[in-house]
Amino acid sequence: MEIDAARAHLRNGELLVYPTDTLWGLGCAALDSTAVARLLRLKSRTSNGLSVMVGAVEQLWSLGERLPMAEGLATRWLPGPLTLVLPAVCELPEGVGRKGTVGLRVPDHPVALALADDLPVVTTSANRHGDPPPGSLEEACEMLGDSVCYLAGASPQGVASTVVCVDEAGFRVLREGAISAGELEASLAV
Repeated sequence: MEIDAARAHLRNGELLVYPTDTLWGLGCAALDSTAVARLLRLKSRTSNGLSVMVGAVEQLWSLGERLPMAEGLATRWLPGPLTLVLPAVCELPEGVGRKGTVGLRVPDHPVALALADDLPVVTTSANRHGDPPPGSLEEACEMLGDSVCYLAGASPQGVASTVVCVDEAGFRVLREGAISAGELEASLAV
């Protein structure tokens, strides 16, 4: 499948497995509530908030609040393995975001960036809830079968993104991943 066909697939409400800079992703159009519900059913989970990837740093601010600390982190670490949890600035389908916030990524992977350019895409690991993330596209195919389409690309590094909640009071690390808390703090001190 080519990028244009994959983007059309997402726009039509379908699910897609694709490579990112961190893990193999499973996604759908982030603003399509029917597709989001289908993705959650496939993963066999209720949502405590699904993250969204966009194709460029400037596209973050159409979904999340442009806070000074978020801008600083985005400037230093994005594109890259960082998810910023920010106050949402638009209405999101149930399951995307959580309690008025939304997790946002700009992955450092050409396939993922091309998919999400001006098309916000839910991004979650390509596995069912409770199973480990797949290490290859073949493993993702074995786990998810023909319920989704697949887009090949360079294999991800296999380390989850670091998830950071940013608000007016500062930031806190919700999940340490490819970037350590110390690295984040040091980048803000500069």
